Amino acid sequence: MAQIIATSPLAQPMPELGSVRGVRLQAMAAGIRYKGRTDLVLAEFIPGTTVAGVFTQSKCPGAPVDWCRAILPGGQARALVVNAGNANVFTGRAGRETCESTARAAAELAGCTPEQVYLASTGVIGEILPAERITKALPELHEALSETGWADAARGIMTTDTFPKAAVRTAMLGGVEVVIQGMAKGSGMIAPDMATMLGFVATDAALPAPVLQALLSAGVKKTFNCITVDSDTSTSDMVLLFATGAAGNAPLPTTSPATSPENAIDSPELADFRAALNDVLHTLALMVIRDGEGATKLMTISVSGAVSDASAWRVGMAIGNSPLVKTAIAGEDANWGRIVMAVGKCGEPADRDTLSVSIGGVCIARNGTVTDGYDETPVVAHMKGQEIDIAVDLGLGNGSARVWSCDLTHGYIDINGSYRS
Repeated sequence: MAQIIATSPLAQPMPELGSVRGVRLQAMAAGIRYKGRTDLVLAEFIPGTTVAGVFTQSKCPGAPVDWCRAILPGGQARALVVNAGNANVFTGRAGRETCESTARAAAELAGCTPEQVYLASTGVIGEILPAERITKALPELHEALSETGWADAARGIMTTDTFPKAAVRTAMLGGVEVVIQGMAKGSGMIAPDMATMLGFVATDAALPAPVLQALLSAGVKKTFNCITVDSDTSTSDMVLLFATGAAGNAPLPTTSPATSPENAIDSPELADFRAALNDVLHTLALMVIRDGEGATKLMTISVSGAVSDASAWRVGMAIGNSPLVKTAIAGEDANWGRIVMAVGKCGEPADRDTLSVSIGGVCIARNGTVTDGYDETPVVAHMKGQEIDIAVDLGLGNGSARVWSCDLTHGYIDINGSYRS
């Protein structure tokens, strides 16, 4: 069993969660790896629920990722099974068979086909996931399903997380108020390149799967794809978005541009829903960084003046991933030279003589040298806080991006050095 880790100093309290019409869920202790804590979650969705998903870009994905990718084109979901403690990664045929038996067992309980059951696993890589512990527990778990099981479920998907992560918003869609509620887990092995380790969001809105997919993919790009703890992309990353349709909002008119996935991210009809969904995704993503393994400080890195938005993103991630920048932040050292180093090493267009660097709103360097009259005092004070703001202007174009990271402390080594013990 992994060691008990103190709650992150950046932790945020669990918001007051309600229900999402058309969703029932619950968690229980199935003894998959942990003792004395919940580690298995089951959610059931009403018939007609549509689904969208984004998955890790790792070339060595887990069996559940392969399973979900294969069934996603069907666009329908009736159940979700998540286990913590064992990632079911690099487990060969046994891993695939566990997915198949789990999906069959959940499908029988939900009254659907296995291809409507989504699976996710998180935990140790390379150990066989005992399917019987899951399938044996599912009937009891199904009996306990509740519309108010969200908080228990958020705790049930945790591994090295020190606090559960959840968010809820409301929006107007088709003249009806709809709910968007989600949970996530993640603390280490976070450099998503698609999402975070695991994230599950549900809404009672009625939206077709292609539109849902367009909204999720666009939202993830500016949220989960802009966070990093340690530059390591998990084998198990996924974010799933379920829409039950139970709110009863009118279907999008067939003549509406919003019915086209290409137009969904800009359509006025979806503006309020899109903003609320993005807010949920953003809130969950920042909670992951706040729970970064060993983290004591949250870094917000804003990059402007790049040749493109994509280039600005890569510069920002290079800063956020730099061990030298991260340790300087941990040590409360305003060593802006390390930021310059990170900009210069990442392979993106940059010019020393147009570069500007600011920390805590104070411009430290401009046009290739230290700002005249620079006083480090307010920057030093800023470095002592829990939230650190870094801004870089490359002075080359109009590209911009914002990414989030955390400091690197000895706590990260302690947690990962004993992860399997």
